[in-house]
Amino acid sequence: MTLPTFLLPGVGSATAGDTVTLVGAEGHHAADVRRVRVGEEVVLTDGAGVVARARATEVHRGSLVAEVVSVANVAQETPRVVVVQAVPKGDRGELAVEMLTEVGVDVIVPWAASRSVVRWTGDREAKALNRWRSAAREAAKQARRAWFPTVSDLASTDDVVGLLGQASVRVVLHEAASGPLADVPVPGRGEIVIVVGPEGGITDEELEAFAAVGAEPLRLGSSVLRSSTAGVAAAAALLSRTPRWR
Repeated sequence: MTLPTFLLPGVGSATAGDTVTLVGAEGHHAADVRRVRVGEEVVLTDGAGVVARARATEVHRGSLVAEVVSVANVAQETPRVVVVQAVPKGDRGELAVEMLTEVGVDVIVPWAASRSVVRWTGDREAKALNRWRSAAREAAKQARRAWFPTVSDLASTDDVVGLLGQASVRVVLHEAASGPLADVPVPGRGEIVIVVGPEGGITDEELEAFAAVGAEPLRLGSSVLRSSTAGVAAAAALLSRTPRWR
């Protein structure tokens, strides 16, 4: 079984033999939820490529003290995968974020599409972004990722057009598209941007804006997937053809 992983910002400055302490939410999770015991090993990461193995030396309520055994730097994998996720209803946004994180997506971009049923405004936007970022962080620990995904601020359609324009591979998922995703060449480097529309679909105007930067609609297959699962399926299908999954 792989070791439990906890987030510790600043662990990159540690070296073997140093003593580090987990407090706050991570300390509570390690000591009170996972019930790590003295002598057990854990993995500590800063979520930005540093991974340290450490052995627990003290466990208190809400905190854990550990001695660093080893520290490694993990390079970021290529190609980089960005998923633009139209904001779905209910808790399906957090579900999408969890699954996208587990399969290895690097950047998740919430999109205020024209036909999105849910609208993030004011305090609602801040709270929703916090939930998405928390879901990404917890899923990254569960998946034992060295690099945690970035959840960007809410994007407009113009923002999405800009992302597509800079991408090496541009994918706009649409159930009525004639071209299959399976035919898209996948490079070993660069950036793949996948756009997932809302439950009500992508508008003609949005498709035209995407087409203007070379992003034509593509279909996954004969089944119509939910907005919250389509991006996961597409990311997995493309990643399986890259060095990242070989």
